[in-house]
Formats: sequence, C-alpha cells, structure tokens
Amino acid sequence: MTTATGTFAPRPGAAPLPRMIRAQAALETRMLLRNGEQLLLTVIIPTLLLVLFSAVRIIDTGAGKPVDFLAPGVLGLAVLSTAFTGQAIATGFERRYGVLKRLAASPLPRWGLMTAKTCAVLVTEVLQVALLTAVALALGWSPHGNPLSVVLLLLLGTAAFSGLGLLMAGTLKAEATLAAANLVFLLLLVGGGVIVPMDKFPAAAQQVLQFLPISALSDGLREVLQHGAGLPLADLGILAVWAVLGLGAAAKFFRWE
Repeated sequence: MTTATGTFAPRPGAAPLPRMIRAQAALETRMLLRNGEQLLLTVIIPTLLLVLFSAVRIIDTGAGKPVDFLAPGVLGLAVLSTAFTGQAIATGFERRYGVLKRLAASPLPRWGLMTAKTCAVLVTEVLQVALLTAVALALGWSPHGNPLSVVLLLLLGTAAFSGLGLLMAGTLKAEATLAAANLVFLLLLVGGGVIVPMDKFPAAAQQVLQFLPISALSDGLREVLQHGAGLPLADLGILAVWAVLGLGAAAKFFRWE
C-alpha cells in the first residue's frame, strides 16, 4: 500500500488569523468568568455597592433618587474593574508564569493576543452592563440620553483603562501588580466620583480629580444618563488622552518575560 507524499489530515500549519483570535478570545473569556476572585471584583462588588448605596442613603447624592446618581458611576466602576484591575492582575501573573512567553512563540502574533484579551474584556463588560442595568432598573432607575453616547464613553474608558492595566502588568512584578492594581481600584472608587459626588471634595482636590479617567467616565455617563445631555466632549477628550497615553506606553514598555 502506498501513501501520497505530502498529504496530511488534518492539514498542518497555523489556522487563519481571525480564527486564532476568536479561539484565544473565547479562552480568555472562559478563564475570566471561571475565576472566583475576578467575579468578585467585576460583578459582585459593583452590584453590592449599587444595591447598598441605593437602598440606604449613606452619602448625600443630591436631589432625586440615589440610584439615578449611582448607576452611571457603578457602570464606570465595572469598566475599571474589568479593563484595568482584572486585566492587570491576570496578565501580570501570566507574564510571571511564562504563559505570555510561550504564546508569543506561537503563530498568534502579539497584537493578535492583545486583541483577543481586549475582546474578552468587552464581552465581560457587556455582561456586566446588562446585569447592572437590570439591577438598577429594578431599584427604580430612570436613564435618559442617547445610548450611542454611552457606548462611546464605555469604549473610550475601556481603551484608557486597558492601556494602563497592560502598562502596569508589563512593567511590574506580578505581586507588585496585584497590590498596586487593588490599591488603585480602591482609591479611584473613593476619589473618582463613583459613589461620592465630586463636590464633596475640597475645591483644590476637585481640580486634580476631575482629570482622572474614572472621573471623566463617571461624570460623562452621569451627564448623559442622569441629565440627558448630548456628547460630553470634555470627558471624552480626557478619556481619549488617557487612552492614547496608556496604550502608547504599554506598547513601548510592555515586557513579555
């Protein structure tokens, strides 16, 4: 019996690039959703904050229902927790254990890996937004504004926080990334206008805090969803600057080993 030379089944070689990115994105999403610590950070904490501070007026959020003020801020917090904190910690430990080094040697290009990670972040954020929106509506939330403005804010916020998270994960040791990412999460939760109105801070502090990406994202979402404003150009501009700086610095300084 003879076999034709050079015929193999399945055919060897790399899969088409779109298929590789889809497969890696699906894997990244499954790993993210199966991680209990990540679920605590990305789902449980934002939901509990929304329910607690909406049901009990712990902080004076001004006139109107507390949920109308809190829901946009918690949506911004969801982006922060997934695109920055969760991605920084996961990528930092992947780098430490040599996962990124091995993936970099695969047919999947490095930019393809980053694309897959970004897709996983976006899928998770869609689930977060759907859950938090359902909870907020059940609590009596009455959103306003153009949904396209909300989508644009969320996308720019994701780009800004992803760049900062990858920069941290690609330059610090895994343990330092874990500590720093959680510390930044807590600081931005308190000082980023998520649950505490910016006017509660001293005027000098407001001048600095308003330029933080979480402040721009929370304020922009609040302008649209609570006050029915159009495109919040100032907040979009701040997020765009952070996105360019963060992604640019991550591309330049990220170390794969």
